Amino acid sequence: MSRVFLPFWADLIYNNQELTALTGNRAEAARGSILMIYSVKYASCAGLLTIAERNGRVIGLWIEGQKYFAGNVKEPMIQAEPSDVPILSRACSWLDRYFAGGQPSPAELPLAPEGSEFRRRVWDILCRIPYGQTITYGEIARQMAAEQAAAPRTVSAQAVGGAVGHNPISIIIPCHRVMGAGGNLTGYAGGIAVKKLLLELEGIDTAGFFVPKKGTAL
Repeated sequence: MSRVFLPFWADLIYNNQELTALTGNRAEAARGSILMIYSVKYASCAGLLTIAERNGRVIGLWIEGQKYFAGNVKEPMIQAEPSDVPILSRACSWLDRYFAGGQPSPAELPLAPEGSEFRRRVWDILCRIPYGQTITYGEIARQMAAEQAAAPRTVSAQAVGGAVGHNPISIIIPCHRVMGAGGNLTGYAGGIAVKKLLLELEGIDTAGFFVPKKGTAL
């Protein structure tokens, strides 16, 4: 059966099964407010990761020490165990497969990145970049222009770079697969070393890429 592709920020109904799977005070808090945010820590070769969810959807995945850490989260995050929150358990399993060399798809998880319409359009394109492949900021700008039937010059690569750099769901929404012109590794909030690690994990030869003299995030 073919899978229907939908934007990852599309509204979803909060599943009562998600609520009943929570335990103790977490369940009561969730029933009282759909704005409650739960998070878990995940140890990886890319560093310590924080995964956050709200209403059964992943809203953030950040690398410890990265730029814009939890920049889209205004409410306090409640530390949970993956077994207490089904979507966080699924996200951890997704990462287990990814770091083991698998090729899980962003479409396997309900994602809800928060940002402007322009940024969400950029993140949607990021989700379509195939595993083990890269794309440039300019190519994304041209693709966006083509999709909106506008001249390519109406979408700037710099604006695209700003959206890529503010991606709130690192790794799952694979902003590490976006390159600057000529193989420039610039633009990753988690740092150039982590970007190279993730690309090499996916089998990409980074020997022809180069590190910018300054700046790692836009």
